[in-house]
Amino acid sequence: MPRRTGGTLFFDRPAAVMGYAAVGGKREAEGPLADGFDLLEKDTTFGQKTWEQAESRMQSLCAELVLRRCGIGAEGVDLLFGGDLENQCAASNYTMRALQIPFVGLYNACATMAEGLALSACFVSTGLARRAMALTSSHFCAAERQYRFPLEYGGKRTPTSQWTATAAGGVVLSGSGSGPYLRAVTFGKVMDFGIRDTSNMGAAMAPAAASTLLAYFRDSGRDPEEFDRIYTGDLGAVGSALAMQLCEREGLRLDKLHEDCGLLLYDRGRQQVGAGGSGAGCSAAVLCSHILPQFRTGALHRVLFVGTGALMSPTTALQKESIPGIAHLVAIEDA
Repeated sequence: MPRRTGGTLFFDRPAAVMGYAAVGGKREAEGPLADGFDLLEKDTTFGQKTWEQAESRMQSLCAELVLRRCGIGAEGVDLLFGGDLENQCAASNYTMRALQIPFVGLYNACATMAEGLALSACFVSTGLARRAMALTSSHFCAAERQYRFPLEYGGKRTPTSQWTATAAGGVVLSGSGSGPYLRAVTFGKVMDFGIRDTSNMGAAMAPAAASTLLAYFRDSGRDPEEFDRIYTGDLGAVGSALAMQLCEREGLRLDKLHEDCGLLLYDRGRQQVGAGGSGAGCSAAVLCSHILPQFRTGALHRVLFVGTGALMSPTTALQKESIPGIAHLVAIEDA
């Protein structure tokens, strides 16, 4: 059975990564991680009539690729934890209509992939599921229409703003296999430092990232140097600097180990993405195109994957509410 210390769960029988896949759009195809994607579609409509249908199609393609890589059909997955940025997680709902896998819909904004992985690990490691899948996506055009302006508006973006990824990532966990393994998870607390600028989500999420990282190292008693990398996503340039400052203030120095998914997915100097990438699909795609493949090559052995999310809605933004943040952590190790 899992052992709980503070807010962290440690698994005696950790879930193994059975397979994964990443799908992206045009801008992702032009980015530095393009070679790691399983599928890149330069037509961001994915052959559909609406942006919302496009996101669902992209997510469906990702799920199909994961299942194919695992050598199983949909019936081989006991439970799927999925979500996206659309209202009521619409993209995921329509994806699941065709997949017909028992479905738990999630919304934790850009932290959704880490949340889905953590919950999948809990179910698989305790034997409540033989296999579980975490599946997450976002689409730039669907998100812009929902959260900001119609694309035709052409509004100027601020330097602190981040670019919502058109991307999806999916991971299947199994009760057996050669790894890598999900050894521990820390579910984060909602943190709110009063940030109200929806174009500065990195600053809104930074306190949650620091809080969860501090909790994990306090609960585990481990040293940061035991890990090859500590990945956050998606704080971008602004949020990454703030999170590292908050950790250092508490005596935890991570800057030499830290990388952020929002800064890895795009080339900020060339692609005009402001402070970096964001969106539920950003960290999911970086995990499946960049992080997990490095376990296969032996370049990575132990990492922390910390998904970060800004939990505002279109309505609360119009009401000038502050932006709560959340961060969930997953410890991934090859042995």
